[in-house]
Amino acid sequence: MVTKRIFDNALRRITSGAVKVTYWDGQTITYGTGKPYVHVTVKDAATGRAMLKNMSLGFNEGYMDGRIDIDGDPRNIVRLIAENQRQFIKFNATQLLHPNQRNSKRRQKQQIQYHYDLGNDFYKLWLDKPMTYSCAYFHKASDTLEKAQKQKVDYLLRKLQIKNGQRLLDIGSGWGTLLIAAAQQYNISGLGVTLSKEQLKHAQAAAWRAGVSDKIKFELANYQDLPKRDLRFERIISVGMFEHVGKKNHHKYYRAVSDMLVPGGISVLHTITQEREHKVDPWIDTYIFPGGYIPSCREIVHAMPRYNFRLLDYENLRMHYALTLDNWLERYEKHKKEVVAMYGEKFYRMWRLYLAHCSSDFRYWNISVSQYVFSKNLNNDLPLTRDYLYH
Repeated sequence: MVTKRIFDNALRRITSGAVKVTYWDGQTITYGTGKPYVHVTVKDAATGRAMLKNMSLGFNEGYMDGRIDIDGDPRNIVRLIAENQRQFIKFNATQLLHPNQRNSKRRQKQQIQYHYDLGNDFYKLWLDKPMTYSCAYFHKASDTLEKAQKQKVDYLLRKLQIKNGQRLLDIGSGWGTLLIAAAQQYNISGLGVTLSKEQLKHAQAAAWRAGVSDKIKFELANYQDLPKRDLRFERIISVGMFEHVGKKNHHKYYRAVSDMLVPGGISVLHTITQEREHKVDPWIDTYIFPGGYIPSCREIVHAMPRYNFRLLDYENLRMHYALTLDNWLERYEKHKKEVVAMYGEKFYRMWRLYLAHCSSDFRYWNISVSQYVFSKNLNNDLPLTRDYLYH
């Protein structure tokens, strides 16, 4: 029972919160003080050994396969680990040995479609009606998801400081919500690009229904190929796409934006960020977002001067994403029957754990969502205050 003894010794060091664990031999022990955050049942010793080899893969795969059960809110798993980081540091270190998947232009289309081409019917179950799959913007925590997502789109468009008739490029345009709103509200012309066939199909139909298909278009294209077409835009935005670029490809993204943004033009980059540079969680890399990488704030800011980008504004919306994910998780769990019918019980458990994990990451861990506003070269024709964002 060496495996059990290792876990027992580590868990007895918990100083904040509590967890109840039922081991494969039937013994149940509560570690910590107070009411347990969650009750975890590990059904066999092999799963315990897999967790010691790589905690992330071992635990999450065990839950996916039904070899681990979680009684209680799965978001509290990350909360417990975050509150007892020193006690769990040896377990977390094991995942650093796992190599992340490579991210190259040849692989990017396949990696994007792996996640986003699960089908529009799947995402419709738990996203808002316009299908906005990124951090919402809450004026208050009680805002509905639909209201918060509309507020996010409006907020980003104000950050772009769009003027009537300008050209807007949306890199990673998703299901088309932002570009369609820009065409309706600001009379711009624009292009949205995605590598997801399902997103493209939905965006094109949505633009036609909104009556703006004569102003904007959506294409299945890689952002790296756009500068070859000699395209130029006064405004460029990317929302929730930069995480897919890959650590070694950041310079390609910056170069593409620099090549297409006119002098004095403004760009907004909305991306998940982390406090320090760490590898991607191996379970996320294997099962959810293959080839992705979460940049640190300093990585992004450090690179800007090389491309003549001038940082105009930065905002951290960490708690907004926690609230967004809370909404997604609640909606997702309500549609368990439909998800299981589509993809099976294992898939349902996998995505439930993913949404719960991410919600807790933003609330308790070192993950944030950042919005950067920057211009290409100097732009002296800008407001002196930030009042335009709120009035």
